[in-house]
Amino acid sequence: MLTSEQVRGARAMLRWEQKDLAEASKVSLPSIRRLEVQPGPLAAQPRTVAAIRTALEAAGVIFVEENGEGPGVRLRKGR
Repeated sequence: MLTSEQVRGARAMLRWEQKDLAEASKVSLPSIRRLEVQPGPLAAQPRTVAAIRTALEAAGVIFVEENGEGPGVRLRKGR
């Protein structure tokens, strides 16, 4: 599960704007904007969620769930 909060957090850590994520994931900018506004799990087709996750992971983001405190993000070491 990927949440809008994780996507916004990942973009912030990468210093990416929404257009950067749209270009990297090949998901339209209006779709990125729409998905980030809605709290909680991304309300999108599985292939869209996978494209966003793959683009962020390729840039060095790791999606985590630590100590049962809920989902989060961090950057790979050495990034």
